[in-house]
Amino acid sequence: MRRNKIDIISLGCSKNLVDSEHLMRQLQASGYSVAHNASRVDGETVVVNTCGFIADAQQESIDTILRLGEAKRQGRIRNLFVMGCLAERFRADLIETLPEVDRFYGKFDWKSMLADLGHAYRDDLSNERCLTTPPHYCYLKISEGCNRFCAFCAIPLITGRHTSVPMPLLLDEVQRLARGDVKEFNIIAQDLSSYGTDLEGRMMLPELIDRMADIEGVEWIRLHYAYPTQFPYDILPVMASRSNVCSYLDIALQHISDKVLTNMRRHISRQETLDLLARLRREVPGIHIRTTLMVGFPGEGEEEFEELMEFVREARFERMGAFAYSEEGGTWAAQNLSDDTPQEVKQDRLQQLMSLQEDISLDIQEQKVGQTLRVIVDREEEDYYIGRTEWDSPEVDPEVLIAKDKSLTVGNFAQVHIKQALPFELIGEAE
Repeated sequence: MRRNKIDIISLGCSKNLVDSEHLMRQLQASGYSVAHNASRVDGETVVVNTCGFIADAQQESIDTILRLGEAKRQGRIRNLFVMGCLAERFRADLIETLPEVDRFYGKFDWKSMLADLGHAYRDDLSNERCLTTPPHYCYLKISEGCNRFCAFCAIPLITGRHTSVPMPLLLDEVQRLARGDVKEFNIIAQDLSSYGTDLEGRMMLPELIDRMADIEGVEWIRLHYAYPTQFPYDILPVMASRSNVCSYLDIALQHISDKVLTNMRRHISRQETLDLLARLRREVPGIHIRTTLMVGFPGEGEEEFEELMEFVREARFERMGAFAYSEEGGTWAAQNLSDDTPQEVKQDRLQQLMSLQEDISLDIQEQKVGQTLRVIVDREEEDYYIGRTEWDSPEVDPEVLIAKDKSLTVGNFAQVHIKQALPFELIGEAE
C-alpha cells in the first residue's frame, strides 16, 4: 500500500471518464500521486466512479466495489470511496448494503471528497484535468443532463436537467489542450443537439463547432450523441465545409416503427427519421453515421421487429450498436408498460440484427479497399501499428491495422493504402 497515492477506477461511458479526469487534476494539485485504471491497485485510497445506466453496467459497478471491499478487508487498501451515477441513483440502498465503502458521493458532489481528505477544491483548476486517454486525443463534454425523458431511459433521473457548459470555457479548454499534444477532440454530451438552449434559448452547437474548428492545432472534431428530434440542421454546413470536422455523426435512433417510437416517447416518426437520414447524407457527402438501436421494447412484436430489420437493410449504417431492452425502475416505461417479451426472444432479435449489420459493415469496409486514407496512429503492437480514420471513434469503431514496413510515430497522422477489409477492421500499408 502506497501512502499518499489514490487509484481512480472509471466505469461506464466517456462522460464518466471526463469527471474522473477533473477529479484527478484536483487530487494531483493537493499533493497526491494519482493512477487511473491501474492494472494493480496499490494506493491507500481507491475511488470507483460508477455507472448506473443499465442493469449490466450497474452489476459491473457492484462487482468492482465488492472486489475492492475484499482488498480492504485484507489490508491492501485503507479507504474505499464510491462516486458517480450508481451512487447518485441508489445511494441510500448502497449505504445499507455495502458497509465496506467508507464514503459515497453522487455524480455532482464529488468535490466534497477533497474536503473529506482535508483539502480544498480549487476553483482556479475547475477547467483543467489530467487526460487518461492517449495524449493525441481527448473527450470534451459540452453539457450535462437531459430534458428528453425517453420512456426507457434513467439518465434524466441521474443527471437532472440539461445544462450546457458556457462556450468561452469550452473554447479556452480546447485552446489549452491543442497547445499540447491533443489533435483530436471527441465532443460528447447526453444530448448534443440541445447544446446552448439553456444558455441563450437557441441551438448553439453549430457556432461552437465552427469556432472550435478555427483553433490552431485542432485536426479532428468528432460529434457524439446527437438527438434526432429537433436536430440542429445548421451543423451540417459546418461539417461539410470544415476539413477538420469529421464526416461522422453518432445519433441514437433506437427504432423505426411508429408504434414503438411512440411507446418510447421519442417524439419523432418513422418518416421524420427517414427524412433526417436523407438530409444528413445529402448535405454531408460521405458521412459515416453511427446509431444505436433497441430490440424488445414493449410494443415490439414480430411485425415491428421485421420493420426494424428492413430499415437497417435500407439505411446501411456505417456503424451500429444495439442492445436488448431491460426495464429500469423509475422510468416511464417501468411504471406504465409491461415488459412482456421473453429474454430469449430479445436475445434472438439482437443476434439477428447484429448479424445483419456485420454483413453491411463488411460490404462498406470493402469499398475502402484500394483507397488511401488519412489515419491517426493510436498505438504500436507487435505485428502492426493500430490507427483510425476520421470515421472511427476510439474504442467503439473499427481500427486500421498498418503493416510495420515503415516506421510511424504514435499520435501522428499517416497516409495508409488499404489492402484488405474485415467487418470491423481495415488492413493497409503506410505510403
